[in-house]
Amino acid sequence: MSTLGVLAFGDSITNGGGELQWGVALQSWALWVARGLGLPYTGHAVDGAQASDVLQRQIPAFLARTRDAASARFDLGCLYIGVNDVRAVTWDAARFERDYGVALEFLHQRCGRVLTLTAPLDLGRPRAGAKVDELDRLIERLAASTGALVLDLRAFGARNLVMADHVHPTAFGQIAIAERAIDVLAADGMRVAVRPSELIDYETTWWGRLRGDARYAYRHAKVSVRAAYITARLRVGLGLGWGRGEGQGRGEK
Repeated sequence: MSTLGVLAFGDSITNGGGELQWGVALQSWALWVARGLGLPYTGHAVDGAQASDVLQRQIPAFLARTRDAASARFDLGCLYIGVNDVRAVTWDAARFERDYGVALEFLHQRCGRVLTLTAPLDLGRPRAGAKVDELDRLIERLAASTGALVLDLRAFGARNLVMADHVHPTAFGQIAIAERAIDVLAADGMRVAVRPSELIDYETTWWGRLRGDARYAYRHAKVSVRAAYITARLRVGLGLGWGRGEGQGRGEK
Protein backbone atom coordinates (compact mmCIF):
# COMPACT_ATOMS: atom_id res chain seq x y z
CA MET A 1 0.00 0.00 0.00
CA SER A 2 1.36 3.43 -0.94
CA THR A 3 1.70 6.04 1.81
CA LEU A 4 1.02 9.74 1.61
CA GLY A 5 3.93 11.31 3.48
CA VAL A 6 3.56 13.49 6.55
CA LEU A 7 0.27 14.38 8.28
CA ALA A 8 0.32 17.15 10.90
CA PHE A 9 -2.14 18.50 13.46
CA GLY A 10 -1.52 21.37 15.86
CA ASP A 11 -1.75 25.12 16.47
CA SER A 12 -0.05 28.15 14.90
CA ILE A 13 3.40 26.78 15.71
CA THR A 14 2.72 23.90 13.33
CA ASN A 15 0.63 25.99 10.95
CA GLY A 16 3.59 28.32 10.45
CA GLY A 17 3.61 31.68 8.73
CA GLY A 18 5.02 35.01 9.79
CA GLU A 19 7.98 37.30 9.22
CA LEU A 20 10.99 36.49 7.08
CA GLN A 21 14.27 36.09 8.93
CA TRP A 22 17.26 37.11 6.80
CA GLY A 23 15.12 36.30 3.78
CA VAL A 24 14.19 32.83 5.07
CA ALA A 25 10.44 32.16 5.07
CA LEU A 26 8.74 31.19 8.31
CA GLN A 27 7.39 27.74 7.47
CA SER A 28 6.04 24.99 9.70
CA TRP A 29 8.61 22.78 11.40
CA ALA A 30 6.52 19.80 10.23
CA LEU A 31 6.77 20.98 6.62
CA TRP A 32 10.55 21.28 6.99
CA VAL A 33 10.57 17.72 8.35
CA ALA A 34 8.59 16.50 5.34
CA ARG A 35 11.04 18.23 3.00
CA GLY A 36 13.95 16.72 4.87
CA LEU A 37 12.42 13.27 4.52
CA GLY A 38 11.59 13.84 0.86
CA LEU A 39 7.88 13.23 1.51
CA PRO A 40 4.61 15.02 0.65
CA TYR A 41 3.03 17.13 3.39
CA THR A 42 -0.57 17.43 4.57
CA GLY A 43 -1.19 19.98 7.31
CA HIS A 44 -4.40 20.68 9.22
CA ALA A 45 -3.01 22.82 12.06
CA VAL A 46 -5.05 25.92 12.97
CA ASP A 47 -3.90 29.09 14.73
CA GLY A 48 -5.03 29.28 18.34
CA ALA A 49 -5.99 25.61 18.53
CA GLN A 50 -6.26 23.61 21.72
CA ALA A 51 -6.32 19.82 22.00
CA SER A 52 -10.10 19.79 21.74
CA ASP A 53 -9.86 21.60 18.40
CA VAL A 54 -7.82 18.75 16.96
CA LEU A 55 -10.80 16.49 17.61
CA GLN A 56 -13.56 18.95 16.74
CA ARG A 57 -12.05 20.76 13.75
CA GLN A 58 -8.84 19.30 12.41
CA ILE A 59 -9.66 15.60 12.30
CA PRO A 60 -13.07 16.31 10.71
CA ALA A 61 -11.31 18.54 8.16
CA PHE A 62 -8.90 15.71 7.37
CA LEU A 63 -11.76 13.23 6.93
CA ALA A 64 -13.74 15.63 4.73
CA ARG A 65 -10.86 16.75 2.49
CA THR A 66 -8.80 13.60 2.09
CA ARG A 67 -9.62 11.27 -0.76
CA ASP A 68 -10.37 7.78 0.56
CA ALA A 69 -9.73 9.06 4.09
CA ALA A 70 -10.77 5.78 5.70
CA SER A 71 -7.97 3.89 3.95
CA ALA A 72 -5.37 6.66 3.64
CA ARG A 73 -2.04 5.83 5.24
CA PHE A 74 0.87 8.17 6.02
CA ASP A 75 4.54 7.58 6.73
CA LEU A 76 4.56 9.98 9.66
CA GLY A 77 1.97 11.68 11.85
CA CYS A 78 2.95 14.85 13.76
CA LEU A 79 1.12 16.27 16.76
CA TYR A 80 2.26 19.43 18.56
CA ILE A 81 -0.58 20.76 20.69
CA GLY A 82 -0.99 21.98 24.26
CA VAL A 83 0.65 25.41 24.24
CA ASN A 84 -2.71 27.20 24.12
CA ASP A 85 -4.26 24.77 26.60
CA VAL A 86 -1.60 25.33 29.23
CA ARG A 87 -1.47 29.12 28.76
CA ALA A 88 -5.20 29.48 29.29
CA VAL A 89 -6.57 30.30 32.74
CA THR A 90 -8.98 27.40 32.19
CA TRP A 91 -6.21 24.76 31.94
CA ASP A 92 -7.75 21.36 32.62
CA ALA A 93 -5.19 18.57 32.75
CA ALA A 94 -7.77 15.77 32.73
CA ARG A 95 -9.56 17.17 29.69
CA PHE A 96 -6.27 17.67 27.85
CA GLU A 97 -5.19 14.12 28.63
CA ARG A 98 -8.44 12.73 27.24
CA ASP A 99 -8.38 14.79 24.03
CA TYR A 100 -4.67 14.32 23.44
CA GLY A 101 -4.97 10.57 23.83
CA VAL A 102 -7.75 10.42 21.23
CA ALA A 103 -5.70 12.50 18.79
CA LEU A 104 -2.65 10.27 19.23
CA GLU A 105 -4.73 7.14 18.67
CA PHE A 106 -6.22 8.63 15.50
CA LEU A 107 -2.72 9.23 14.12
CA HIS A 108 -1.48 5.79 15.14
CA GLN A 109 -4.30 4.17 13.18
CA ARG A 110 -3.19 5.94 10.00
CA CYS A 111 0.55 6.52 10.27
CA GLY A 112 3.61 4.28 10.27
CA ARG A 113 5.19 6.48 12.94
CA VAL A 114 3.86 9.21 15.20
CA LEU A 115 5.97 12.10 16.50
CA THR A 116 4.85 14.41 19.28
CA LEU A 117 6.57 17.29 21.04
CA THR A 118 6.78 18.68 24.55
CA ALA A 119 6.55 22.44 25.17
CA PRO A 120 9.36 24.77 26.29
CA LEU A 121 9.30 25.39 30.04
CA ASP A 122 9.97 29.11 29.57
CA LEU A 123 6.65 29.61 27.83
CA GLY A 124 4.81 32.87 27.29
CA ARG A 125 4.63 36.20 29.05
CA PRO A 126 3.27 36.05 31.70
CA ARG A 127 4.97 32.69 32.04
CA ALA A 128 2.68 29.68 32.03
CA GLY A 129 4.71 28.42 34.98
CA ALA A 130 4.55 24.99 36.60
CA LYS A 131 1.62 23.97 34.42
CA VAL A 132 4.02 23.43 31.52
CA ASP A 133 5.86 20.68 33.38
CA GLU A 134 2.51 19.02 34.07
CA LEU A 135 1.67 19.28 30.37
CA ASP A 136 4.99 17.79 29.30
CA ARG A 137 4.70 14.88 31.72
CA LEU A 138 1.26 14.08 30.35
CA ILE A 139 2.56 14.20 26.77
CA GLU A 140 5.45 11.87 27.59
CA ARG A 141 3.24 9.43 29.44
CA LEU A 142 0.65 9.27 26.67
CA ALA A 143 3.36 8.93 24.03
CA ALA A 144 4.96 6.06 25.93
CA SER A 145 1.64 4.27 26.28
CA THR A 146 0.94 4.50 22.52
CA GLY A 147 4.46 4.06 21.18
CA ALA A 148 4.80 7.61 19.83
CA LEU A 149 8.21 9.21 19.42
CA VAL A 150 8.86 12.32 21.52
CA LEU A 151 10.89 15.41 20.70
CA ASP A 152 11.72 17.12 23.99
CA LEU A 153 11.59 20.91 23.63
CA ARG A 154 11.70 21.74 27.34
CA ALA A 155 14.95 23.68 27.01
CA PHE A 156 14.19 25.14 23.59
CA GLY A 157 14.60 28.89 23.25
CA ALA A 158 17.05 31.56 22.16
CA ARG A 159 16.93 35.14 20.91
CA ASN A 160 17.06 34.10 17.25
CA LEU A 161 14.86 31.02 17.64
CA VAL A 162 11.82 32.31 19.54
CA MET A 163 9.87 35.54 19.07
CA ALA A 164 9.59 38.18 21.78
CA ASP A 165 6.34 36.62 23.00
CA HIS A 166 8.32 33.54 24.11
CA VAL A 167 5.76 31.34 22.35
CA HIS A 168 6.18 31.38 18.58
CA PRO A 169 9.34 30.13 16.87
CA THR A 170 11.07 32.39 14.37
CA ALA A 171 11.87 31.17 10.87
CA PHE A 172 15.18 29.83 12.18
CA GLY A 173 13.38 28.42 15.21
CA GLN A 174 11.09 26.36 13.01
CA ILE A 175 14.12 24.95 11.21
CA ALA A 176 15.86 24.23 14.52
CA ILE A 177 12.82 22.23 15.69
CA ALA A 178 12.78 20.37 12.39
CA GLU A 179 16.48 19.55 12.72
CA ARG A 180 15.87 18.02 16.15
CA ALA A 181 12.83 16.16 14.87
CA ILE A 182 14.89 14.74 12.00
CA ASP A 183 17.43 13.45 14.53
CA VAL A 184 14.70 11.65 16.48
CA LEU A 185 13.25 10.13 13.33
CA ALA A 186 16.62 9.09 11.93
CA ALA A 187 17.45 7.35 15.20
CA ASP A 188 14.21 5.40 14.77
CA GLY A 189 15.20 4.27 11.30
CA MET A 190 13.60 6.80 8.96
CA ARG A 191 15.58 7.72 5.86
CA VAL A 192 16.64 11.37 5.74
CA ALA A 193 17.00 12.85 2.27
CA VAL A 194 18.45 16.22 3.30
CA ARG A 195 18.91 18.27 6.46
CA PRO A 196 16.41 21.15 6.66
CA SER A 197 19.26 23.56 7.40
CA GLU A 198 20.79 22.64 4.04
CA LEU A 199 17.69 23.91 2.23
CA ILE A 200 18.21 27.58 3.13
CA ASP A 201 20.71 30.20 2.00
CA TYR A 202 21.13 33.59 3.65
CA GLU A 203 23.60 36.33 4.49
CA THR A 204 23.67 38.69 7.48
CA THR A 205 24.91 42.27 7.75
CA TRP A 206 25.89 44.34 10.77
CA TRP A 207 23.17 46.89 9.98
CA GLY A 208 20.56 44.20 9.66
CA ARG A 209 21.64 42.63 12.95
CA LEU A 210 21.43 46.03 14.67
CA ARG A 211 17.95 46.68 13.30
CA GLY A 212 16.85 43.18 14.29
CA ASP A 213 18.15 43.59 17.83
CA ALA A 214 16.43 46.96 18.19
CA ARG A 215 13.14 45.58 16.87
CA TYR A 216 13.35 42.59 19.20
CA ALA A 217 14.15 44.78 22.21
CA TYR A 218 11.15 47.03 21.47
CA ARG A 219 8.76 44.09 21.06
CA HIS A 220 10.13 42.33 24.13
CA ALA A 221 9.64 45.47 26.20
CA LYS A 222 6.01 45.72 25.06
CA VAL A 223 5.38 42.09 25.90
CA SER A 224 7.06 42.46 29.30
CA VAL A 225 5.05 45.56 30.23
CA ARG A 226 1.81 43.91 29.20
CA ALA A 227 2.72 40.76 31.13
CA ALA A 228 3.48 42.80 34.25
CA TYR A 229 0.12 44.56 33.94
CA ILE A 230 -1.78 41.30 33.55
CA THR A 231 0.05 39.75 36.50
CA ALA A 232 -0.70 42.76 38.70
CA ARG A 233 -4.39 42.68 37.81
CA LEU A 234 -4.58 38.98 38.58
CA ARG A 235 -2.83 39.45 41.89
CA VAL A 236 -5.39 41.98 43.07
CA GLY A 237 -8.16 39.55 42.21
CA LEU A 238 -9.74 41.21 39.20
CA GLY A 239 -9.56 37.94 37.25
CA LEU A 240 -8.41 39.41 33.96
CA GLY A 241 -8.09 36.62 31.37
CA TRP A 242 -6.20 36.82 28.13
CA GLY A 243 -8.10 34.64 25.76
CA ARG A 244 -7.11 31.13 24.84
CA GLY A 245 -3.44 31.94 25.01
CA GLU A 246 -1.71 31.79 21.67
CA GLY A 247 -1.32 34.81 19.45
CA GLN A 248 -0.97 37.31 22.30
CA GLY A 249 2.58 38.16 21.32
CA ARG A 250 1.53 38.91 17.72
CA GLY A 251 -1.55 40.98 18.41
CA GLU A 252 -3.94 38.15 17.56
CA LYS A 253 -7.11 37.26 19.41
